[in-house]
Amino acid sequence: MRIVRIAGLVAVIAGVVLTAAGPATVTGLLPYFTIQSNVAYGIFAAWTALRDRPSRPALKGAVTLYVSITGLVYHLVLANPASGFSMGPVHRTVAEAIGNQLLHTVVPLIAIADWLVLDERRLFRWRYAAYWLAFPLGYLAFALLRGLITDTYPYPFIDVDDLGYRGVAFSTLFFAVAFWLLGLAFVAVDRLPIAVPSRGSRPRG
Repeated sequence: MRIVRIAGLVAVIAGVVLTAAGPATVTGLLPYFTIQSNVAYGIFAAWTALRDRPSRPALKGAVTLYVSITGLVYHLVLANPASGFSMGPVHRTVAEAIGNQLLHTVVPLIAIADWLVLDERRLFRWRYAAYWLAFPLGYLAFALLRGLITDTYPYPFIDVDDLGYRGVAFSTLFFAVAFWLLGLAFVAVDRLPIAVPSRGSRPRG
């Protein structure tokens, strides 16, 4: 378990550094949910790897959900021309492309594997799915307030200049429901019974 979480931490650090190797600076990347969710998982991975103790289920579920959202939104929405919110073809250096895949693909997969394969299960509660919405909604408030000051928005589905507040409200409602349902799916999967073979059973040939 410790090795997997250290690998996740290394992937987060490498992803941020390689992404910042391009025109974007580290401070310029901070307003993105991608960076915030990855850094949150990296801090969690470092903390639990050093302590080598079971993590709090609600916290573990939260960071796993957020970094999973990062991967899903990127691949299904931002990198998908059919979504209506595609950010279009982005020209990246090799370093930036590797960093992009680390943050949007590798880290989410490590987080999911950490939870499903290595962690203790049947610890999530149904109410967690609602609690886990706090950070995405807080991020939305941050992004909108920042947009009032800088007149820039990190993602097209919360771009007030393009969609207006009504359009942003509709996209917010859609994503909030989708994230809540994803949270419920996390809880449902976590609560699935895990078959443990009895001591007297023998594998069948």
